[in-house]
Amino acid sequence: MNSGGNLLSIIIFLPLIGVLAILLLCRGTGESAIRNARMAALWTSLVTFTVSLLLWFRFDSKITNFQFVEHTVWLEDFNISYHIGIDGISLFFVLLSTFLIPICILSSWTVVQGRVKEYMISFLILETFMVGMFCALDFVIFYIFFEGVLIPMFLIIGVWGGVRRVYAAFKFFLFTLLGSVLMLLALLVIYLEIGSTSIVQALIYPFAMNVQIWLWLAFFASFAVKIPMWPMHTWLPDAHVEAPTAGSVILAGVLLKMGGYGFLRFSLPMFPEASDFFTPLIFTLSCIAIIYTSLVALVQEDMKKLIAYSSIAHMGFVTIGIFTATHQGITGAIFQMLSHGIASAALFLCVGVVYDRLHTREIIRYGGLVHRMPIYAIVFMIFTLTSIGLPGTSGFIGEFLILLAAFEIDIWVCFFAATGLILSATYMLHLYRRVIFGKLDRTELKKILDLSPREIVIFVPLIGLVLWMGIYPSSFLDPIQASVQNLVDQHQAVMHTIQETTIIETKGR
Repeated sequence: MNSGGNLLSIIIFLPLIGVLAILLLCRGTGESAIRNARMAALWTSLVTFTVSLLLWFRFDSKITNFQFVEHTVWLEDFNISYHIGIDGISLFFVLLSTFLIPICILSSWTVVQGRVKEYMISFLILETFMVGMFCALDFVIFYIFFEGVLIPMFLIIGVWGGVRRVYAAFKFFLFTLLGSVLMLLALLVIYLEIGSTSIVQALIYPFAMNVQIWLWLAFFASFAVKIPMWPMHTWLPDAHVEAPTAGSVILAGVLLKMGGYGFLRFSLPMFPEASDFFTPLIFTLSCIAIIYTSLVALVQEDMKKLIAYSSIAHMGFVTIGIFTATHQGITGAIFQMLSHGIASAALFLCVGVVYDRLHTREIIRYGGLVHRMPIYAIVFMIFTLTSIGLPGTSGFIGEFLILLAAFEIDIWVCFFAATGLILSATYMLHLYRRVIFGKLDRTELKKILDLSPREIVIFVPLIGLVLWMGIYPSSFLDPIQASVQNLVDQHQAVMHTIQETTIIETKGR
């Protein structure tokens, strides 16, 4: 076990120091107070990201158990503890969260003019909840952070969003809350069953098959909405369209990954028999999501909606990879979530760049931007190619591993999933062609400016990451391997035991 002192707690709660600084030092409504609030939020998030990199540098990729573990009894009478730690599965989700928050703050630097202090506070609190959720090893702690994410995100959409922001915010809140209520009931059942809220204990507890079925369905209700899976995806396009650019970045970059992480952390290892039983359902819903939402994306006239539907299709690959229950599939699903978290965030930032200049997201209002915005055209091209899985970019690695695993499990699942690659190339290249190429014949486009130095600073690390992950994926895959292999070995051992028991019972008859 790799003990890192209180490193995880520092990373989780460091953003709250920034919140406190904004509340105490940035009083008033003047320009200086607003500027100080922005600076406090930016520096706090940058320091948090820098500290979180220590997790990667000090992480032992050979250890299968949780590392940087902190355990303190909280409510002794109920056997509830403040218990946190990370393994190879959760490591990069923590880093993804801390990486995207300073980008969100920097992208909102001049765009958000109203309630700036509250806006910055919302993102810092959101960071604490996201990181805490990925580190939690106690069900109560997990649920607090898991649900806590809804509050700042609800405010970000509802206060700083578009014209229909209130509708989108409530739809997002109610959809996710309903699924989470069912998960809460499942957590209560687990507590009564094992007498503890420890996730570590629950991971090794042999739940009966009939109990697994109901618990799996309860967790599925929450995670399927979060990821989101078809047909529980309808809240996502509205949330993306109405959210401010930074809200869409964090929604696509991190919040959608909470569902996939939940499947990996709970559904697959805790309920292996139920997971195996429901795998055909997952494969069916995932294939429908990949094909259906890709076709819907093809006819979109709003850039944000198109990218939102593409996110649902990409998450369909993730759920297929997870429930293959193979090393390649799960590794590919994790890599795909990380890649999508960066690429989709960058695509929403690309949309935000032109929206800030023209205040419209309608594709028909653009065309010929390459003549006025050549740097922007290159940046947009890189992330478009990443989204469609071009070899050499991060998008290729995850999809390749997932399809390889799916081919070994069910060739038809692989076939239907592979159609998503063709469709994604179709709608993304169609979007790029209409926005970037063609004649520059609209008056308002003839004066549009290329990327500013601040915007270039935002995109450079994102470009570096998608190329780094695509060219040198082992630097990301190696820390994941041991934890994934441990998960797969435990799952296969359980399924092998069940098969042997079934054979013995059959012979006995």
